[in-house]
Amino acid sequence: MKEIHYKDIFTDIIMGIFNFLKKNKEQHGLSYASFEMWLDNTLHREIPNDVEAFCFNIYEDADKNWSLELVGASSFDEEDSDWACDEVFTTRNNPFRWHEDSEWTQIQEEAQNVVKKYLDQGL
Repeated sequence: MKEIHYKDIFTDIIMGIFNFLKKNKEQHGLSYASFEMWLDNTLHREIPNDVEAFCFNIYEDADKNWSLELVGASSFDEEDSDWACDEVFTTRNNPFRWHEDSEWTQIQEEAQNVVKKYLDQGL
């Protein structure tokens, strides 16, 4: 019968957790998997019937911490850039957040890419 070395098992578990945390700490930026989970959960909430269109607002909170919120508006007009102000649904109290040391244009491009990917593959 093989002898069990609990100290070795414990060490392997701790090192696995350490490596997982280290890997996740090194990964920064906008993660599609995290965005997908957040948006799936958001869209499974009850959406008001008077939502005619959705938009995403991106903003920097502070120190390269970014937020993205989903807004549902009761109107849509391509000619009116303020159409999204007719909010009837928002995730303002629970935005998608991430940390990334990038300029606004890079953040906007990455956000566009994850939204496009979600529209192609998501929910």
